[in-house]
Amino acid sequence: MTKLKLLIVDDDEHLRAHLKWALAKDYEVFLAGDRSDALAVLRSERPVVVLLDLGLPPRPEEVDEGFLVLADLLEEDSLLKVIIITGRAEKAHALNAIGQGAYDFLGKPMQVEELKVILRRAFHVAQLEREHRELQQRLSGGSVEGMLGTSLAIQGVFAAIRKLATTEVPVLILGESGTGKELVARAIHRQGVRGSGPFVAINCGAIPETLLESELFGHEKGAFTGAHIQRKGRIEVAQGGTLFLDEIGELSLPLQVKLLRFLQEQQIERVGGREAIHVDARVMAATNMDLKQSMSEGHFREDLFYRLGVVVLTVPPLRKREGDILLLATALLQRYAAESQKKLTGFNAQAIRAVEAYHWPGNVRELENRIRRGVIMADGPRLTPEDLELASSSTRSGGLKLREAREGLERDLIQRAMSRHQGNITQAAAELGISRPTLYDRMGKLGMWQESAQ
Repeated sequence: MTKLKLLIVDDDEHLRAHLKWALAKDYEVFLAGDRSDALAVLRSERPVVVLLDLGLPPRPEEVDEGFLVLADLLEEDSLLKVIIITGRAEKAHALNAIGQGAYDFLGKPMQVEELKVILRRAFHVAQLEREHRELQQRLSGGSVEGMLGTSLAIQGVFAAIRKLATTEVPVLILGESGTGKELVARAIHRQGVRGSGPFVAINCGAIPETLLESELFGHEKGAFTGAHIQRKGRIEVAQGGTLFLDEIGELSLPLQVKLLRFLQEQQIERVGGREAIHVDARVMAATNMDLKQSMSEGHFREDLFYRLGVVVLTVPPLRKREGDILLLATALLQRYAAESQKKLTGFNAQAIRAVEAYHWPGNVRELENRIRRGVIMADGPRLTPEDLELASSSTRSGGLKLREAREGLERDLIQRAMSRHQGNITQAAAELGISRPTLYDRMGKLGMWQESAQ
């Protein structure tokens, strides 16, 4: 195991040797007798804690040089923990050093056991601070864990991920199918302190209710017919990491009670078992259902909702991520073209218009599927609407001018939305990602009010 690095800066060679002998078992100790040597060791070895005597050459009887060394060390590494070694009569100088950024001070003559306690604390604090800085640096980019987007809607999600990654609170992730709720959960997990632990996902709606309890909580040998061996459940497997419960709204009421107990007590019992098993796992859940409606209908427990939803994060649908659709489509095209070893240069003009005008009811998942299909089906260097299966009647008709093609595609999208919502303007406008007045205006300009009145 690699030892932590400690630098001792003191002009007393005998004291330096004594301290190195006393501390070498616990730390990798480096020695320096003046400012130049101290800076050289700092730059080459990058210790995180320094013991510094303020009385250094060329005027060891004064403290000016020691303060200059302190300033240089902290300028080189602002997170460095500098412990000042000072005489009992020089406490004022030590306090001044604390004011200038030193971590702590210790008076002469030093007690080795007291010094070891101060060093352990200094190294612990240094490690926490450096881990936090590294975490913030990883989270400072414009994308998170491969998720791309420049829209305000998705940037808000990225900002929430950065904040949530530094906490341990349960998170409830809401959003339509295909918006990337599991990707968000994985990003929070990977960017957080549990990132090296397991990420265990289970779709509560994909497993029959009769099997789901065993999948979640595990079972003992002989607990039921076919239980030939003891088996850990997904919750137990998530020990030290994150448990992600997808489609949490599909969980039956009896299992909701058991899950609530786990969230409250951090303990489970396997099916057929009586032993309480402690599980340290962060819990995140996701659903595309309206859980508040489910609660009002008695299908979802209110106490579980508030236990899971300490923070509720909503992932926006693709149609509300202005400017992101083409960005994502281009990135996906490059990825799938490289996988298929096809030389594709992009989308033709008609495909760009079709991609931007399409409603994307399946969100990012549908975009991925269509781009993957397009790459496979493409014959030319650029994808066409036909490759993406986005060719509407307006894009297929030859001889149309750009304005006519655009209006035809817009009319087609509005008609579909109005049909899906039985003529409800409010719901159709929400699906299209525009306001009611804007929808009224577009329908009027396209002559659709007259058509609907006939």
